[in-house]
Amino acid sequence: MAEITAALVKELREKSGAGMMDCKKALTETDGDMEAAIDWLRTKGLAAAAKKSGRIAAEGLVAVAADGNAGAVVEVNSETDFVARNPDFQAFVGNVASVALSQGGDLDQTAAAAMDGGKTVQETVTEMVGTIGENLTFRRAAGVSVGNGVVSSYVHSAAAPNMGKIGVIVGLESLGDAGKLAEFGKQLAMHIAASNPQWVSQDEVDQAEADREREVLAEQARESGKPEGIVQKMVDGRMRKYYEEVCLLDQTFVIDGETKVSKAVEAAGDDAGGAVKVTSFARFQLGEGVEKEEADFAAEVAATAGG
Repeated sequence: MAEITAALVKELREKSGAGMMDCKKALTETDGDMEAAIDWLRTKGLAAAAKKSGRIAAEGLVAVAADGNAGAVVEVNSETDFVARNPDFQAFVGNVASVALSQGGDLDQTAAAAMDGGKTVQETVTEMVGTIGENLTFRRAAGVSVGNGVVSSYVHSAAAPNMGKIGVIVGLESLGDAGKLAEFGKQLAMHIAASNPQWVSQDEVDQAEADREREVLAEQARESGKPEGIVQKMVDGRMRKYYEEVCLLDQTFVIDGETKVSKAVEAAGDDAGGAVKVTSFARFQLGEGVEKEEADFAAEVAATAGG
């Protein structure tokens, strides 16, 4: 009897798209023969996902789940927006968000966690590929938690409760009134959805990235021909503008269009009866970073005519 190693199971998973336990069983049944195991999975209808796994999935849904001082956000992709309107798909994505909440937003742990019915999240994704007929991917997950305070969430362009095209969770550390914190947290999550900051504060900005930005701005300013002292003042001013674009606390609060977010946080602390600290946030926008294939219609017509 051949030894069924984790590496062998992983290889079969990658080749077939089937779930881990199904792959292990297939290899056991075929004495570790890779090709025979693939055929075994195919006969059981478990390798149907393999044919679709190469197709780009950039549609789907982003979903959030929050409970008191913890929250999670996930992205599950499909090939078409039509699937995102499928009630079964929506229910599944909502369940994935709930599982992610229980796993602290860890992607790998969530994928390996069991759902209702005993199958893992990843195994259920693979099963649904065969049912729905499109490539589906559980792409990413993130979590936010606080010791004292609340984690608030917001979904933009909602397709169903707590899921849509943009999902945000944000943590507010505070000993103040939970109800008032939650109300402000919802507004802050809406702001994050609209303004897309990269960091909470300037302290979190990657130093190498900030240095690159400063150098680019300095080269631009020197082209003006002004003295170096003036150039540095110009760069300082432009860096302030840069931080206003990428740092949450430096942005103008979209709720009133005037107040800095840092000042709005201070005011929220006064209202809640306890100082507020924004600990972290996560913002997922559906399909961001996925390279979509752009169809060249003219080229397709020409190719067809040439054939």
